[in-house]
Amino acid sequence: MLKFYYNLGPNPMKVALFLEETGLPYEAIPVDGRKGDQHTPEYKAINPNAKAPSIVDDGKRVFDSNAILLYLAEKTGKFTGPAEKRGEMLSWLMFVATGIGPYSGQSVHFRHHAPDRLEYPTTRYMFEARRHYGILDAHLANHKYMLGDEYSIVDMAVWGWARLLPVVLGDDALPSMPNLKRLVDELSARPAGQRAAALKDRHAFKAEMDAEAMRNMFPSIR
Repeated sequence: MLKFYYNLGPNPMKVALFLEETGLPYEAIPVDGRKGDQHTPEYKAINPNAKAPSIVDDGKRVFDSNAILLYLAEKTGKFTGPAEKRGEMLSWLMFVATGIGPYSGQSVHFRHHAPDRLEYPTTRYMFEARRHYGILDAHLANHKYMLGDEYSIVDMAVWGWARLLPVVLGDDALPSMPNLKRLVDELSARPAGQRAAALKDRHAFKAEMDAEAMRNMFPSIR
């Protein structure tokens, strides 16, 4: 059975959505970042970058959420998008991986966790995060899904982050992007979306962002 190493962050949730949409049997294994599970030698043998998610499929490891989505989509033949739009699929998938994810993550860090609340990095990362989400919103004004009429792993990758826009940019961000909100609301309401969200009830993750959690989550902070 496929082993799915996860926490409740946006990147693991993308993969959880795919697993629930396809019905692939899997074992959910929690990686509690605030407790430092990601830094154990056993987990780093699976993901040397010490992040969740990762999977082990028949002895083969795959890490990084968008790589996992692409691997599983190609393995199952599901949610890859139309064959003639493969280039489009790869482009948007990498857009999420190299733009949406990093800028969102840095916006969250500087808005909520940085010990010194510096104006310049906070402004920069919020601006770039908002700009990237704006590109998605504009694209979705003319398309039901990211690849047109067909629901795909690109939509799952977008959903993982966009559902957390209140944390990334504030409570007004998602309502200000109606096309993106439409996609988030639709995917969240799907039975698979609800089952993916319900993963939070399977295991208890540490809630406190205390000194230990800060060291485990942000090793550069001393």
